Amino acid sequence: MSEHKKKPELLAPAGNMNCLYAAFNAGADAVYLAGKEFGARASADNFSLEELIYALELAHLHHKKIYLAFNTLIKEREWGKIHSFLEPVYKCGLDGIIIQDLGLIDYLRSEFPNLQIHASTQTTVTSPFSALLLKEQGVSRVVPARELSLDEVIDIQKTGIETECFIHGAMCYCYSGQCLFSSFLGGRSGNRGRCAGPCRLPYTISENGRYIKKEEIKYPLSLKDLCVLPLIDRLIDAGIDSFKIEGRLKSPEYVAFTTSAYRKYIDMYCETGVLDIDKADMDMMSSLFVRTDTMSGYYVKHNGADMITKGSPAYNENEEGLTKRINEIYVKPVKKLPVTGVVTLVPDHNASIILRHGSNVIECVGGPVDQAQNRPISEEDVRKQLGKTGDAFFEFEKLAIEMEDNCFMPVRSLNEIRRKAFEMLKEDILYAN
Repeated sequence: MSEHKKKPELLAPAGNMNCLYAAFNAGADAVYLAGKEFGARASADNFSLEELIYALELAHLHHKKIYLAFNTLIKEREWGKIHSFLEPVYKCGLDGIIIQDLGLIDYLRSEFPNLQIHASTQTTVTSPFSALLLKEQGVSRVVPARELSLDEVIDIQKTGIETECFIHGAMCYCYSGQCLFSSFLGGRSGNRGRCAGPCRLPYTISENGRYIKKEEIKYPLSLKDLCVLPLIDRLIDAGIDSFKIEGRLKSPEYVAFTTSAYRKYIDMYCETGVLDIDKADMDMMSSLFVRTDTMSGYYVKHNGADMITKGSPAYNENEEGLTKRINEIYVKPVKKLPVTGVVTLVPDHNASIILRHGSNVIECVGGPVDQAQNRPISEEDVRKQLGKTGDAFFEFEKLAIEMEDNCFMPVRSLNEIRRKAFEMLKEDILYAN
């Protein structure tokens, strides 16, 4: 029997709620997302405050995590907005915040002392020395620059700080966190979440002041997409804490497809010690939802012409039937948590319901049960109303109804005790401990 290995966290992107559903359904341990401000993907749908709170509750009920991308450089006039933006999600147990602006560190430690601070790849962490500096300032995790070799990442890992490394998705031509190209050409700063992607454009090449022919235009700055599936065993053995999939601008189908593939092979290697990648899976990973082709980044190679797309960097067309199947399997609300319940209805007494999920048990007392003057309420009526779980996080696996004859209770009262009981159970699971 092979020794089980430490499983890294599988971290997926979520540009909107459907992407979050897709990530969790496909096996992500955590997602990173942004609110309507301060995130380095301004053109993503991003999450309203109400959606952020819902996402946090959903994640924590399913033992998953949410990290907030707060990774733009902050303008002085924006500092007054930060506290009101973060306070509600902090109170809901935000698992971590990803920052680029190092001026935030002292502020976050002072105002939100229990919040885990992660240094974005935009901070250009390239050595153990920069990692140690951040660790001393209170940063718990770094996302190293994507241009580092695996050996260089291991050196950072030795400092004791957590590492979160990209394993899949788009790659920037410029060194992580240092690009001003978009800002220079068009006034759209990548450090403010508005990169126009000039590295994906075609360029002519000048030789002795003379431009080459238009038909020979190339894409010399457009890198192939990252895919490290064949290196997963080496990255796991290196002890990297979190494997990060790029793509908060990508579709739910992309999120589901990439997450499910990496989930499969992370689990395989950690549980068996063997990495045996199916050729069909590798072919799909190299052709679906990618720009032309993939490469393994800088983990085992410093540079090379084969890292560039050369041809058009447009995304490959995906088989419509496959995309539809992915959508049907993964892009839907996360399955509700099963509960068992016992409802008790006795005339001239208050209704009560006991709900259980695992070791969590609550009892909720509702409104009065009346003597029926005309038609008494039936067991079927009670079961029907209590079974309408709507947008609750739970559904009944089993519901016992203990009621006497001649009971009457208005539908609105049954709905109210159901809503109240589910809310009590949610609070008990999330905050009782």
